[in-house]
Amino acid sequence: MNSTALVWFRRDLRVHDHPPLRAALDAHERVVPVFVLDDRLLAGRHASGGRTRFLLECLEDLRAALVQRGGNLVIARGTPERELPKLAERYGATAVYFASDASPFAMRRDQRVEAALRTHSIEPHRTPGNFVADIGKPRPYAVFTPFWRAWRELPRREIHGAPRVVTVPSDLVAGEIPRLQLSDLVADPLPGGETHARRRMNAWLRDGIGRYAERHDRVSGGTSMLSPYLHFGCVSARELEEKAGRHDAYTRQLAWRDFYAHVLLHHPDNARHAYRRELDAIDWDGRDEHFDAWREGRTGYPIVDAGMRELAATGWMHNRARLITACFLVKDLHIDWRRGEQHFMRLLLDGDEANNNGNWQWISSVGVDPAPVSRRLYNPVLQQQRHDPRGEYVRRWVPELEDVPLEQLATPWEAGHEDPIVDHAVERRRTLDAYAAARS
Repeated sequence: MNSTALVWFRRDLRVHDHPPLRAALDAHERVVPVFVLDDRLLAGRHASGGRTRFLLECLEDLRAALVQRGGNLVIARGTPERELPKLAERYGATAVYFASDASPFAMRRDQRVEAALRTHSIEPHRTPGNFVADIGKPRPYAVFTPFWRAWRELPRREIHGAPRVVTVPSDLVAGEIPRLQLSDLVADPLPGGETHARRRMNAWLRDGIGRYAERHDRVSGGTSMLSPYLHFGCVSARELEEKAGRHDAYTRQLAWRDFYAHVLLHHPDNARHAYRRELDAIDWDGRDEHFDAWREGRTGYPIVDAGMRELAATGWMHNRARLITACFLVKDLHIDWRRGEQHFMRLLLDGDEANNNGNWQWISSVGVDPAPVSRRLYNPVLQQQRHDPRGEYVRRWVPELEDVPLEQLATPWEAGHEDPIVDHAVERRRTLDAYAAARS
């Protein structure tokens, strides 16, 4: 077994439960772990300074884990279809192992890479690793519940421990992890890397998951905050499912993650269009000044403003707050969901095209898993009273309301503060009329 293979790390920045790394180590004497910094991602349609900073921290942590095991992480800069064949030739590698992905960009990129590798007589090996189960295996689903039932019956792959030793070529040149000039940085982000991810995962499994079913919609807490680490693969979704065990309320959320990847895999046009194409005809007549007020957290609805300020400060937002803020933009301010999707992608550390797009289309009533528009037309006052009943979330992120008693905290204009920028009752009727017109 005197051979070498590349292991191409992408959205799987870990050493625990890493199928491509395990497969390469089992089949080859030496491996070359590599990450390719591709400007089409770093500066492309979904560019994000905060997410790039998180990525670089993940790479530092991954390199340290590989060095601890006798290996290293090669950093290449360019397009993978060019850089991977060059590295394979340099180190005499005969194969490249990587985990399959689902986005339109990833699918096109991987096809180019596989063609380039085969041109150089290098064998590409796709493995699982990014999802709990094989999202391409079920027939195409557009409704979550039947997908969930099918997903639960899918076979599960073996979970792998971290390798004790990673043997690399003796002349390996790793290269520097760059220090990039980044914009749109958030002030108080979660730290990147598998070390922090596993610490958070273990704490969650020990102390938090037992109350998830009753607390997951409380915007002041109750969720794992593992989504950025899942996005970059600092923790394995498959391992997390296994360790979550009988907690179906939590594993159901992992199924939603797989569902949206499954949908985008089968409907790549969703990245730019509504799944329900007739609703691309909605007349979005919202005002730019209202978009700015939403983005900056000054709509006058405390739960909306709290969510948007949390996002701007941390690069993360509770999922219930994401649904409330997104619904408000689309159905109270009548602004195209794609503008909100783009804003979230610029700031979210867990900015995942499939999940972000799926959630925005879901709450905008233009996507899969359909329901009547009126069922997903949230009243921000009632949402605050239901999901922040003690006002902890709002008081943290909207401190100018500290003088408002709890019974008026969802309606601070009744306590002398400014009126909100729109009247929900009025905008609700406008939304129902706009969707009806688009369908007619």
